[in-house]
Amino acid sequence: MSWRELLITVLAGALQGLLEWLPVSSQGNLSIFLSLAGESPEVAVQLSLFLQLGTTLSAAVYYREDIGRAIADAPGWRPREAFEGNNAETTFVVVATAMTGLVGIPIYVLLMDVASELTGGAFVAVIGVLLVITGILQQTSSAVGLGDRELPTLLDAVFVGALQGFSILPGVSRSGTTTSGLLFRGYDGPSAFRLSFLLSIPAGIGAGVLTAVDAGGLPAVGPTAAAGALVASVVVGYAAIDALLRIVERVPFWAICYGLGGLAIVGGGLATLV
Repeated sequence: MSWRELLITVLAGALQGLLEWLPVSSQGNLSIFLSLAGESPEVAVQLSLFLQLGTTLSAAVYYREDIGRAIADAPGWRPREAFEGNNAETTFVVVATAMTGLVGIPIYVLLMDVASELTGGAFVAVIGVLLVITGILQQTSSAVGLGDRELPTLLDAVFVGALQGFSILPGVSRSGTTTSGLLFRGYDGPSAFRLSFLLSIPAGIGAGVLTAVDAGGLPAVGPTAAAGALVASVVVGYAAIDALLRIVERVPFWAICYGLGGLAIVGGGLATLV
């Protein structure tokens, strides 16, 4: 392991810790960063997914009281009361996570096949297009208006879980897509973000495990570099989540998606010509 590899992976972990809470696709932007740093598209995708384990731990610690209540209520869960009272959020997370797996795993398999055929520049340009699409979804959902829904339903879980499955594509924001879906379903901003971040915990674990299984272990970086990147994502993620949640309704993140996506398309297109 070189100092350069360690520096790049630690920086990637820090970026993951910050960008995971913004609806601008942490995976897409990390993949751009890693591709520009010289990693292959396959390694860039795998490492960006693997680092979600770090922010998963950050979210789990941040929402430890919610998780504790869900565990305490688990013995009293009944199918006929699945979406009632205290059971509603727990059932929502479980069903949505299962739906994410059904949609996301086939997409991941296809993504690995496509990524191996893309040049670095084309890969970055594709990510840029997906970022712009994410921005369009964000802007459209913000125009719908805020609702007053409180308890999630089975339809919410299936719909939002499927949307989260598509976020395995670099450039499709997990938090942005799921939050937009919840806004469309009639939730207000704080409720939508809270449910979205709760969903990030099993989704992050699943992404990390899927990557480890596919790569036969850690992504193609040394264990020290991988550990350093995970620590950076945990520390930065926990430090950032509270501050970002305070300003999340005041900043038009769809505009950030447009800006980053446009730069990626231009930069990736230029790279393919060089």
